[in-house]
Amino acid sequence: MMLVSDLTKRILAYIQKNDLLPRGETLLVGVSGGPDSVCLLYSLSAIKDRLGISLYVAHLNHGLRGAEAEADAEYVARLAEGLNLPVTIERHDVGDFKSKSHLSLEEAARRVRYTFFDKVAKGVGASRVAVGHTADDQVETILLNLVRGAGMRGLRGMVPVSRWRSKSGTPLLIARPILEINRAETSAYCKELGLSPRIDISNYSPAFLRNRVRHILPQLESLNPAIRKAFLRLGKAAGETVELLDSEVAKIWPHIITQQRKTSIRLDKRQFLQLSSAVQRHLLLVVWERLRDDPQDLEAIHVEEMIASLTRPVGTMLNLPGGLEFRVEYDYAGLGKRDTKENNCPFPFFPGKHPLKIPGETALPGWRVTASILPQTKVSQECTHPEKAEDGNFVVWLDYKVAGERLCVRTRESGDRFQPLGLSEVKKLQDFMVDTKIPRSWRDLVPLVCSPQGIIWVVGYRIADSVKLAEETENVLRLEFKQLGNS
Repeated sequence: MMLVSDLTKRILAYIQKNDLLPRGETLLVGVSGGPDSVCLLYSLSAIKDRLGISLYVAHLNHGLRGAEAEADAEYVARLAEGLNLPVTIERHDVGDFKSKSHLSLEEAARRVRYTFFDKVAKGVGASRVAVGHTADDQVETILLNLVRGAGMRGLRGMVPVSRWRSKSGTPLLIARPILEINRAETSAYCKELGLSPRIDISNYSPAFLRNRVRHILPQLESLNPAIRKAFLRLGKAAGETVELLDSEVAKIWPHIITQQRKTSIRLDKRQFLQLSSAVQRHLLLVVWERLRDDPQDLEAIHVEEMIASLTRPVGTMLNLPGGLEFRVEYDYAGLGKRDTKENNCPFPFFPGKHPLKIPGETALPGWRVTASILPQTKVSQECTHPEKAEDGNFVVWLDYKVAGERLCVRTRESGDRFQPLGLSEVKKLQDFMVDTKIPRSWRDLVPLVCSPQGIIWVVGYRIADSVKLAEETENVLRLEFKQLGNS
């Protein structure tokens, strides 16, 4: 049992070095029944007491291999029973999910599998799942990412712990305890323990891209027998570069990036274009990861297209994978969900025309409007500003006598005109929005406060000159728009 003992020590050392498995937690272990996952399960079972963890086994039948898959599930159930570990085994129809989601079979299977792990983990109180990715998987991943045209982040390959951003909102941590062990070692480990792992023949099918990449490696080894070690060195070097770039991005993030919602982010064009090319690329990758449940479908060419678009005309828009779009505006660019009313806009969408209660509160879709009437003598100095906007709040102070009480809120209509504060002439609202650099995609969402005489406030931008405070103002109408549910 020398190999078993040696491999177990190496796995324990790797877990401790990378702080993979916190003490006192339940760890979900994904077990397919193949040599890698069986080696993972038995090695973790041997050291769980030293790690101070408990184990829970999960197996998913993908519904693709009929009787063979059923036999795999029975085999995993026996393994768990033999180790006296609890187990959850389910069958999901990956083929049906593939058809509905229009993904490749590989990607569909991966998403269904991790969604299953996430559900089981939350059900048993686990924060992470251990999977049997090996050093050979790492080499294949790096080569696969290279073939796909990935950047530095892709050349890094897999990391000891990563996140799966589930629909529940709480990320599932994916731990890889045997990432430095190769397949030959996992097979020898199982053989020494007298185990007979299952063999999935689909791992040899050329129908899958990863398998085709796997079959390229022997040809590369004929050119360089140490090619696998070379790829692993490349991954390590890329990982160190990524860590350095991550620290740089963290420093500049608050100065360049504004997150509007969970599904949209915008960046300051001027400051972004002053960054080095390496930091620009890395920043866009980090932005992408903030928005996407699965960042793997972004390729280097997409990053280059986004950077190039920043010097193109306002309104330039790129359709990107995962239902996202990159839109170039005047002073910034936005990345967000495609074909939505928001288009990275900070204003919630609301239809119709809504009368305001003055004084009092008015609830609108996405907004709460508070109106107060104050004598000018009690109004603070801040009312001298035409408006104030902080943390989703927009506030203005208006001459109550001029504005009146018959106010409503709506969005723009054809033919709207407006005399902005400080101008002596009325101008088209469209021209005002262009001059003020309000993005085209936002213009139908900007709330307008209107009196019977016309627009008196373009919310977030400018009040009308007619309602400004003057020496003869007796009472002040304070209006505050508060955004609701701005996540």
